[in-house]
Amino acid sequence: MIEAPFLADSPARLIAFIHVTIPREQIREVMGPGIGEVMAALSDQGIQPAGPWFTHHLRIDPAVFDFNICVPIETPVTPTGRVESGQVPAARVARTNYHGAYANLGAAWGEFMEWIRGAGHTPLNEAWECYLQGPESSDDPNEWRTELNRPVLESEAS
Repeated sequence: MIEAPFLADSPARLIAFIHVTIPREQIREVMGPGIGEVMAALSDQGIQPAGPWFTHHLRIDPAVFDFNICVPIETPVTPTGRVESGQVPAARVARTNYHGAYANLGAAWGEFMEWIRGAGHTPLNEAWECYLQGPESSDDPNEWRTELNRPVLESEAS
């Protein structure tokens, strides 16, 4: 389900984003329109994405998703509507790639968290998912790839 996890230094990234706080079960209702809104704002301002879009979960809560729908950029976006300009800070992260349908991301995160704790790392209360390949690239969910990142405090042995 997931590739072998590893630790990485994730650089700070400039982003255009929309902040969303919703009950977990509403995720499918807001994700498509949200990324569409960010991409439209970038297009209107002549700004190109500087990589694949991602979600930055600001806190981990099983019942509520409190997150930003993000697109990395190199030029700040002028705030418009719900779209803002900001930055994801640099962080030491545990990282893996998950292959499969979005419906199984919860299980992938569970497997990933087992590795993080088993390796002696302490996860911080945030995470991000980078959507490297998805429904826009293939009808076959086995070809979809999502990068999972969880900032961590490293163990003394690291």
